Amino acid sequence: MPAEVIVYSTDYCPYCYRAKSLLSKKKIPFIEVNVEDRPDLRSWLITASGQRTVPQIFVNGRAIGGFSDMAELEHQKKLDPLLAQSKPAGAPILPQ
Repeated sequence: MPAEVIVYSTDYCPYCYRAKSLLSKKKIPFIEVNVEDRPDLRSWLITASGQRTVPQIFVNGRAIGGFSDMAELEHQKKLDPLLAQSKPAGAPILPQ
């Protein structure tokens, strides 16, 4: 079973489209959470990831950063092993 991937995004973000495109190209299922009209989730993202920008990508409950961070993991050949890991028991449940 692949990792649980959640992408927090907005409709107008080009990096969000790129992140979702990369995951789709790899045939990785993901949950997209639009935070455009969700100040509660925007505040939570700042606390959870330390970032104010979107996308924010979480793999198995762990923040991996935005598109540039994910693209760097891909470049370093570290993304596929990360995405192949199943969600461990006790991993946090993220807001949607």
